[in-house]
Amino acid sequence: MKALLVLGLAVILAPSLWAQQRDSVRQRSDTAEAAELRTMIEQRFSQRVQQELKLTNEQTAKLRDTQERFGPRRRALLRQQMEQRWALEDQMQPGVAANQDSVRKLMDALTTGRLDMVRIQQEENRELNGFLTPVQQVRYNLMRERFMQRVGEMRREGRGMGRGRGQGMGGRAPRRRGI
Repeated sequence: MKALLVLGLAVILAPSLWAQQRDSVRQRSDTAEAAELRTMIEQRFSQRVQQELKLTNEQTAKLRDTQERFGPRRRALLRQQMEQRWALEDQMQPGVAANQDSVRKLMDALTTGRLDMVRIQQEENRELNGFLTPVQQVRYNLMRERFMQRVGEMRREGRGMGRGRGQGMGGRAPRRRGI
């Protein structure tokens, strides 16, 4: 459980590094640090999956290939959806008239993103069917879901500890209005 907590914290810090430093000169090194941290997290998660699901070396190699193929797509889509939600939050500030066209575009983009995420999951599941048993596949998906839920909880807890919007873990720089 401690290892899962450490991995969760690492996942939380990686996007924070990216968000806080993306406009600075240090962007390249922070992105490299985030990528290194993500790689370490993925390796530990893969080890845990291999142990708990009792995967063969061949299954582990195929799962790693699948994760490497689908992971970047999923992360890019999640990052895009996060940016869209932030832009929508910016539009919905109390006392400020929202731009109807921008709000509609953002809502449509979020819906499209959800559909894209479902397509990615379907493609990944088809691939997993080729080398994992149905039980292993369900257990793998549950492990990944629980891990991501825990990361989300840790992000929310980080914000609840006196860290406001744009500060601390998971914070972001102010966005400009519009789309």
